[in-house]
Amino acid sequence: MKVYISADMEGVTGLVGADDVQMGGRDYERGRRMMTEDVNAAVRGALAAGAREVVVNDTHSTMRNLLVEDLHPAASLVRGKPKPMGMLQDLDASFDAAVFIGYHARAGALGVLSHSFMGHEIEDMWLDDDRAMGEIGFAYATATALGVPVVALSGCDVACAEVAEWDANVRTAPVKYARDRFAARLRPADEARGAIEEAVREGVRQAPSRTRPAPDTGAHTLTVRWQSASVAQQLEGIPGVTRPGKAPADDRSAHDRSAHDRSVRVSGELPALFRLFGVFMGVAYALTGQAPYC
Repeated sequence: MKVYISADMEGVTGLVGADDVQMGGRDYERGRRMMTEDVNAAVRGALAAGAREVVVNDTHSTMRNLLVEDLHPAASLVRGKPKPMGMLQDLDASFDAAVFIGYHARAGALGVLSHSFMGHEIEDMWLDDDRAMGEIGFAYATATALGVPVVALSGCDVACAEVAEWDANVRTAPVKYARDRFAARLRPADEARGAIEEAVREGVRQAPSRTRPAPDTGAHTLTVRWQSASVAQQLEGIPGVTRPGKAPADDRSAHDRSAHDRSVRVSGELPALFRLFGVFMGVAYALTGQAPYC
């Protein structure tokens, strides 16, 4: 079996603040070690379930966080950026299972270090207009559109509840319990890594008996509401991107009109939408230069 591990940092064991996960933060180097150990637990679980190939994608910030020399020797690593498919780089239909390690809840949720891709810059995201999502939902929908089942996730309890809304069969390992956005009750590190290893082992073990999701080549709609109307205006220059609230003709309040004016919408197939969203973020970074979590 081939297993794919997408590893973020905010949902890693023991980490609760910006200084834990941002390069230059006073606890960032410790955060890197914690992230590497969580990923190693996931690799051990995958191997115990019969995986013959494990690919890990470092997906946080610079995408150069995992300690290469300390990573489990059975895993190959996708490292650095830019990556055309970002958090799902190198994932394709040849994989039997996908695992999300260190993931976090979406913007607006009271989960540890919750946000959607860009700190405070993205306020909300929707799939097909009515399905609110963040990184968990977008990655889940894209992986399954490729025909790869998502079998396990680790993060705070709010992140684990979020993935269950997409698929109750995903095995979860809550490594901390949110008390606020920057506070949590932590599971002991060894216990948390044991939970990760078990969730991945059981998820991967059951993957062959699960019905694989059928590849999805249908059209979907991605809507993103930004904090800045400037970002929305610039993205409108990309062919196919519209601003649904640019010229409201109804009787919505000024607040509602403002919120819609900061939204963009685009339609396409899910893997292509995921890649296009990476272009959206590149434009937004160039325009805002805002540090996350401020």
